[in-house]
Amino acid sequence: MKRQFFAMMAFVVVAGSALVLALPASAVRPEPGRLIQLAGNPTLVLDTAKGVIEIELLRGDAPKSVDFIVALVEKNFYRGLRFHRAERGLVQVGDSASRDVSKKEWWGRSAPTSTIGVAEISRKLIHVRGMVGLAHTGNPQLAGSQFYIMKEASPSLNGKYTIIGRVRVGMPVVDTVKFADVLKQATIKVAVPK
Repeated sequence: MKRQFFAMMAFVVVAGSALVLALPASAVRPEPGRLIQLAGNPTLVLDTAKGVIEIELLRGDAPKSVDFIVALVEKNFYRGLRFHRAERGLVQVGDSASRDVSKKEWWGRSAPTSTIGVAEISRKLIHVRGMVGLAHTGNPQLAGSQFYIMKEASPSLNGKYTIIGRVRVGMPVVDTVKFADVLKQATIKVAVPK
């Protein structure tokens, strides 16, 4: 048996005696993404130039899409990107070209370096204020790193885009985001099982 099996021990004191529990190493440090599967919906935390936005990722409705975005966050892909679209109805981020300010006219037009490969479109999720969806250029299976946050309802988008989450904290921040504002950092906060 590997020594890693006993990587962590927990002590429980019962009536003056200690009970030692050994947990497998995999329970202590699961592989990336595994902890999220065990714990429920993760939260995507966006630290922007205007403040913090917290998005509950809807893993049950779009598991592959959420895993794709989480993997990008874990690689620090979003760090330093700029919001390349800021309109009355939504803001959008996720184009790696937005790191280069000299190419502003091309922001949002870059093809993703990798795509999710599936369209996880739910009929029960609609485009209302605070919903977060994956941008694409006509084929939802080819969505990649770019996502948008709805500032107002847009029923014309329903059934055409994968919704991956909803803003839980920070809609006033979303309302103030402007074109070229910096996304300083994106992190994942894992839900704690109850």
